[in-house]
Amino acid sequence: MQNATRESHAYFEHDADIGIIGRGPTLERCLESAAEAAFAIMADLSSIAPELEVGLEFQEGDPEFALVTWINLLLAAARVRGLALCRFELKREGDRWSGRAWGAPWRRGQERGTEVKGATLTMLSVKQTASGWEARCVVDV
Repeated sequence: MQNATRESHAYFEHDADIGIIGRGPTLERCLESAAEAAFAIMADLSSIAPELEVGLEFQEGDPEFALVTWINLLLAAARVRGLALCRFELKREGDRWSGRAWGAPWRRGQERGTEVKGATLTMLSVKQTASGWEARCVVDV
C-alpha cells in the first residue's frame, strides 16, 4: 500500500480485503479523501501527473451509498480509460453529485500496487464527528 500515512485518509484491518478511511472538514472532502485512499492502494499518487480529467455525475440521497457509488464509478472510469487517478473533486447539490478526477495513463515500468476491484457495503459508514467527517468501507482487492 502506497501513501498510507496521509492525514486525510487511512486504512483498517480486514480479513481478506482492505478497509479505507477518508476524513475531511466537509462531506465532499471526506469522500474525496476516501477516493485517495482507494487509489493509493494501487499507485503512489504523488508519482502521477494529473494530465487527463474524468467527469462523473450520479444521484444518491444517502451519503453511505454515495461513497460506494463514487468510488465504484471512479474505478470503472479508470479501468475503461487505462488511467491511474491521483486527484479528486466532488460537489453536491441535494441528491445530485458531480465529480472530477485527474490522472494519467498507466506507463510502462510504473510501479503498481494492489488492484482495487470495487468498494463494498462491508463496514460502510459515513458520519460527522467532532473533528469533521469520516467515511469508511471495505474495498475488494
